[in-house]
Amino acid sequence: DVQLQASGGGLVQAGGSLRLSCVASGFTVDNHAIGWFRQAPGKGREGISSISSHDGSTYYADSVKGRFTISKDNAKNTAYLQMNSLKPEDTAVYSCAASPRVYYGLKNSDYDYWGQGTQVTVSS
Repeated sequence: DVQLQASGGGLVQAGGSLRLSCVASGFTVDNHAIGWFRQAPGKGREGISSISSHDGSTYYADSVKGRFTISKDNAKNTAYLQMNSLKPEDTAVYSCAASPRVYYGLKNSDYDYWGQGTQVTVSS
């Protein structure tokens, strides 16, 4: 049974940091692309970062480039999103997703498996 469990969200002041975790079960993150998405109130789900299957190349949306870092620990079968210099506009529900089909992706349609979201709220 494939599952993704995201955690690590919370309330933080602008300029602060959070690290989100995405624990996978039923498959290995080593041979899947992993993506992080977010959905702010009243907006569509946005792909913000992806780490490729196999070689771990990383990709970021312009909105988070230079502030967020995606990584994965194959031994723990877990992916992470380190978020620094957080801004109020980063407030959203953050979700992780996995795909055996693509090398990497920032589109919803790239992914087959989704975890539940974790709320991130950044106060000004």
